[in-house]
Amino acid sequence: MALKCALDLRIPDAIQRYGGATTIDDLLVASDLPPSSLPYLRRLMRVLTALHIFALRRDDQDPAADDAAAAAYQLTATSRLLLSGGGGSPFSLLPSILSLVQQPIMSMLTMGDWMMKHHDASAATSSLFEMAHGKSMWESMQADAEVRARFYDSMDADSRLVMHAVLSDSPAVFHDLASLVDVGGGHVTASAAVARAFPHIKCTVMDLPHVVAEAPPRTGLSFVAGDMFDHIRTADALLLKWILQDWDDAKCIKIMQRCKEAISRNDNKGFGKVIIIDAAIG
Repeated sequence: MALKCALDLRIPDAIQRYGGATTIDDLLVASDLPPSSLPYLRRLMRVLTALHIFALRRDDQDPAADDAAAAAYQLTATSRLLLSGGGGSPFSLLPSILSLVQQPIMSMLTMGDWMMKHHDASAATSSLFEMAHGKSMWESMQADAEVRARFYDSMDADSRLVMHAVLSDSPAVFHDLASLVDVGGGHVTASAAVARAFPHIKCTVMDLPHVVAEAPPRTGLSFVAGDMFDHIRTADALLLKWILQDWDDAKCIKIMQRCKEAISRNDNKGFGKVIIIDAAIG
């Protein structure tokens, strides 16, 4: 909730406009808040500083350094990722975080109720989102163009940052490949990054028909509509980004079986790769 408030007020951008550090009084003005909101802004910044979203710089030579008004709030590596496109890195995660704190998602704060329902075996098959909204997240996106657009913006922002890291730190993963299928490639940001870095790789984006129909055209990419649970096109490598976290164990196993079939059908070379990009804790 505190992070959502800070993003609604564009606090990272306000600090950036002051050169990356500003006092609480200047931040109040930059955020267009009334003077009466100063105590609440101070509490908000105290919480976000404790969470290391922002940093607090004090002047040890200033006898009033313990006074919050004399301290300067600074951007951290984390909050720099929350700058809007105009003031920061091209790898801003602002769209991704905004999508997570919008009202439809915030109503999922009923996680305790959802866990209690697992006494009923039939309820255990429903996701938290389904319990809160009566339908799956994917059904919600199909029914609402605005929700769908926010989701795509979120995935694009995430993919720009992640693929920059992957291609900078692990380019060898893509060496010796002539073809790659981006399974569930969505709006193609990940596969487009691969195509730019390795123009010789034939990159294909595979996703459901309605997703492919809305995908923006990109140079160097081809598209194929299909269901990954039924069939995956043959290639030297298959790219799976943020897919496995969405499914239970049975579905993950089925996707891996389809991947194995696709790789085994590729008789042109003696190897094949499944490249998995997913979140890890720790």
